Amino acid sequence: MNQPNRFHCCATCEHYRVQKNETGTGYHCSRLGYETKPTYQFNCWSPKPQVQRLMAGKNEPS
Repeated sequence: MNQPNRFHCCATCEHYRVQKNETGTGYHCSRLGYETKPTYQFNCWSPKPQVQRLMAGKNEPS
């Protein structure tokens, strides 16, 4: 049985964008093209380079 990847979430993806404006902060996926939340998970996840290094050091599944 596969354990869930503790790094897998939108906030660790290379396509995750934070948009700040006068009304607050929004989170957006540049790949999917819509609003998201930092803790959401999608199958199209592409971890940022620093997350890949952390996963390699911890032997986490990708």
